[in-house]
Amino acid sequence: MDILSLLGVIVGFAALIGGNFIEGGSWQALVNGPAALIVLGGTLGAAMLQTPMVQLKRALAIFPWVFNPPRPQFEQGLQRLVRWAVAARKEGLLGLENMAEKEPDGFARKGLQLLVDGSESEAIRRVLETDMIVGEQRDLDAAKFYESMGGYSPTIGIIGAVMGLIHVMRNLADPSELGPGIAVAFVATIYGVALANLFLLPVANKIKTCILDQSQYRELMIEGIIAIAEGENPRTIEMKLDGYLR
Repeated sequence: MDILSLLGVIVGFAALIGGNFIEGGSWQALVNGPAALIVLGGTLGAAMLQTPMVQLKRALAIFPWVFNPPRPQFEQGLQRLVRWAVAARKEGLLGLENMAEKEPDGFARKGLQLLVDGSESEAIRRVLETDMIVGEQRDLDAAKFYESMGGYSPTIGIIGAVMGLIHVMRNLADPSELGPGIAVAFVATIYGVALANLFLLPVANKIKTCILDQSQYRELMIEGIIAIAEGENPRTIEMKLDGYLR
């Protein structure tokens, strides 16, 4: 669990509600069903309209990264690379076959299998970099789902405000109808702006950070596997890739 993300959500919305309370308002004043329906439904519908099904499924699959992000183990990855380099120098590249079969990381396993198959270093780089770039772009496209929602949400809030004002204008002769209409108008705007800036846009940026971390870890694996393919000394490999450690 990423405590910082959870605290960020709590602090952001607590500040909004707390500020309203300090100004003399109540939390009930911020609760409005029609406004929530307009903003949430309209934002979700607009984002779904522009998002292919494959990207939508991926976006839902990676949402848990916001609160439980994948944490690439750079130090452990470097130590594995050193062990593979030592094994390759002692037993040859074929000695990595058993390690490849037991490797849980699919990306690293592919690289090891390419080593075992005797592929040239440039061929290995092309294959692994293509795999990395395609995977990164797939996840970045999925993150755009939340980014797009953050872009649409304030505008939908304004639409909700206009709808509320239209309701008010049509009922000027009935004072009892003015209050609910004005409430929808102002609360819808708050919902739209707050949802975008306190949740949706931060979610998109957090997912992008996770994606870039994974890509950097894969760059570490690529450079290490290429170094093994070129027969570099394990100690040299460790020193060269030490800069990836955090």
